[in-house]
Amino acid sequence: QIDILTLFPKMFEGPFSESLIFRAKEKGIVKIKIHNLRGWAEGKHLTVDDSPYGGGAGMVIKVDVLDRALSTLKSEIRNPKSETILLTPQGKTFNQKMAKKLSKYDHLILICGHYEGFDERVRNLVDEEISIGDYILTGGELPVMVLADAVVRLLPGVVAKNDSIEHESFENNLLDYPAYTKPEVYTPRQARGRKKWRVPKILLSGDHQKINKWRENEAIKRTKKRRPDLLK
Repeated sequence: QIDILTLFPKMFEGPFSESLIFRAKEKGIVKIKIHNLRGWAEGKHLTVDDSPYGGGAGMVIKVDVLDRALSTLKSEIRNPKSETILLTPQGKTFNQKMAKKLSKYDHLILICGHYEGFDERVRNLVDEEISIGDYILTGGELPVMVLADAVVRLLPGVVAKNDSIEHESFENNLLDYPAYTKPEVYTPRQARGRKKWRVPKILLSGDHQKINKWRENEAIKRTKKRRPDLLK
C-alpha cells in the first residue's frame, strides 16, 4: 500500500489512472490512497502552513498537522515493514537501487512538499528524505509520482515479462542495449545526406548466442560513452 499526503490530490488523477499503475491497482497488486493534508488541519480555515519564524519569504508547512496525519496513517496500518519518505530537494538522489529497496516494503507513506518547505522538525517524523534531482519544482507531487511509478513497476506481476526488467538500464550498472524494429532499412526525411539507416545484421542472423553477446557489448560501449560513472 502507498499512502500519499498532498495539498493537491487532483494532480494524481491522470498518472495513476493510466498504463501499468492502473492495471496494477485493478489486479490488486498495489493499493494507492491519496490524502489531502488539510484533513488534519485545525481551525476555521484549515490552515496547514504559516509564516517562518525569523522572517523571510514564503510559507512553511506546520509540523503539528503532519504529525497528526502520520499518526493516523500509521495507526491504520501497523506494519513493521513500513517506510515514511519526505520528497525534498535536500534528500538523497533517487535511483534504481533505491527503487528496488523501496519495492520490498509492504507500506510506503510519501509526503509531498510545497511552498517554502517544511518546519525543520518534520524531518524527525520521517525515515528517509529523497530527491529526484538537483532542481526545484512547484511542489512534491511530481517527484512522488516518479518515485511511485519506479517502485510499482518492480512489484511481481506488474510488468508481464520479468526479462524486460532484468535487462533494462541501470541493471548491473549498465545502460540498456540499443533496440530495433521494422522497417529493416529506413531512409530518414530529416537527416543530412539522406543516408539509409539499417538494422545491424547480427540481429537478423537468428543466432541468439551471438545476439546476446552483441547486446552485452553494446550496453558496455554505450555506458562507457554516456554514463562512465556507472562503471566505477
